Amino acid sequence: MKILRTRAASVSRQGLCTALLVASLTTAAVGASPPHNAADAGDPAPGPGNPQRLPHGSPNLALPDLVPPPGTPGAPGSGTPDGGPDKATGIPATALAAYKNAEKIAKEQWPDCHVPWELIAGIGKVESDHGGMGGGLRTDGSSARPIIGPPLTGEKFALVRDTDGGRYDGDRQFDHAVGPMQFIPSTWQAYAADGRGTGQKDPNNIFDAAAGTARYLCAGGLDLSKPGDVEKAVLRYNSSRDYLNTVLAWMRTYQNGGGGAVSDVPVGSPPGGTTLPTIPTVPTVPTVPTTPSRPTPGNTTPSTPKPNPKPKPDQNKPGDKDKPGDHKPKPPATASHLEPKGDQEVTAVVGKAFPSLTVRALTADGGSVTGTRVQFEVIGKGGPLFHNGRSTSATATATTGKDGLATVKGLTAGDKAGTYTVRATIGDRSSTHVDFTAVVTPPEPPQADEIVSVDGNTSLSAPANGSFKKIRVKATAGGDPMANAKITATILEGDKPTETGPYFKDKAGNRVRTITVSTAEDGTVVLNKLSADDRTGSFTLRLTAGDHAELSVKLTVVPKPDESEQPGKSGDKGTGKGDKGKDAPKKATATPSSSPSPKATKPTD
Repeated sequence: MKILRTRAASVSRQGLCTALLVASLTTAAVGASPPHNAADAGDPAPGPGNPQRLPHGSPNLALPDLVPPPGTPGAPGSGTPDGGPDKATGIPATALAAYKNAEKIAKEQWPDCHVPWELIAGIGKVESDHGGMGGGLRTDGSSARPIIGPPLTGEKFALVRDTDGGRYDGDRQFDHAVGPMQFIPSTWQAYAADGRGTGQKDPNNIFDAAAGTARYLCAGGLDLSKPGDVEKAVLRYNSSRDYLNTVLAWMRTYQNGGGGAVSDVPVGSPPGGTTLPTIPTVPTVPTVPTTPSRPTPGNTTPSTPKPNPKPKPDQNKPGDKDKPGDHKPKPPATASHLEPKGDQEVTAVVGKAFPSLTVRALTADGGSVTGTRVQFEVIGKGGPLFHNGRSTSATATATTGKDGLATVKGLTAGDKAGTYTVRATIGDRSSTHVDFTAVVTPPEPPQADEIVSVDGNTSLSAPANGSFKKIRVKATAGGDPMANAKITATILEGDKPTETGPYFKDKAGNRVRTITVSTAEDGTVVLNKLSADDRTGSFTLRLTAGDHAELSVKLTVVPKPDESEQPGKSGDKGTGKGDKGKDAPKKATATPSSSPSPKATKPTD
């Protein structure tokens, strides 16, 4: 299929325009809206795997001309010399009506979104030149030819395999972006909208497509009066900064007075006189054909059926006004696609159950379908499994009810943490699927609720530069020993960690005052050797496990005894070399006497 895209890029001035845009786009809010609290828009935000944001075509990234100041010739609103809107920035009347109608629908259905029609118009300009790439618009919103992007084969653009059975793009192998707003079929199926009030949702009609764009931009509760949400919304349409800058440049142009209505491009007369290739119209869903009667061989005249003498019970009874066969049974509705309901990402701890998964089966025009069989399958091996009480399986099925919803329960995480995909499909048609992300997280480490001293001692002392008695503690949970419990021991002075005082040693021999240890199978652990430095005083050893278990041990460092005051120690080291005091004369001990000793007298001559 040939691609209906001709991009005339005006890149000579793009650098200058971009530079001027950056300053304004980073500070100005999009439109003026009163303060409010944003509410959920009703639709979940597209997940990270949504293909709409991937490269799916060649958008026209030519920036608009710089807007001259108001009042000068050529300024927005001044129009052409004949007084009409400037055709360089004007919007075809039908497209303009569709954009403003989409804004009106958004105000009614998503009042906290505040999406301006100028933003929708900016996307329409970049994606299809307001439908001009299809040869022009009719007043009913349809284009002369379907606007179909290139096949997404993964070569030049993203790889997106068929999701619509070729319904919208005529290709049953790969998806194409379709319509004036260039929706990926699966994105359209999830965010389709009826912009005409006809009950139909057609991405090739600019009224429906513009309303669908508003719904897509508002999804997830975005508030487009905030610049940050505007950026987030546009990047989910195409995750390119150049795309974002170009869309916002056109939006600014329209908000500043450009974008007046001009005549629709004549059907069959595309811009520049380019002859568009003939593209077969994408067929609509056929109605159930009636089976023709078989002619008799050799006779072209149909035979007259013989009356049945025995009327069937389901034929009208005698006296009914309607003749038999007047009321033909209406064929049952057929689901064409699924849409997710609730979160598309669910989480469970290893071995635990996930929340239920729900999808809705819809017809092509968005109606709910009852009685559709939906299959849920875990993609890949080693992931979660469905448990039904008697057996486990990687697949489960559910049938939609009156509201078109199908829900499965019992998805349970295995013993391996990781991220897995659960795919919901209509029967065995993998082209119509919704993917859920199932995240399996590891179990939390065991935590104790109590720490006790095994010997019951919660007060220890040691001399300066000495060692404390070994400390053995036990961690329990509900009174039972807690194996592999992580216990953290910290030295405190007062109620704050200290850099001096008692210490442990790490494997490298460095002094540390915080360590973490694990308990054995019996819940006990002996702490590393605890030593004192030369500081004396009172300290605290605080042990914690988890959020609740705690034990405090009082530590006292006392002065080291003076050796000179210890019994058996003397400061007299003897007199001779090597003398150890064994042969030293003993000190005389005075004997008490009742009379004083006689004084020595000097001999006389």
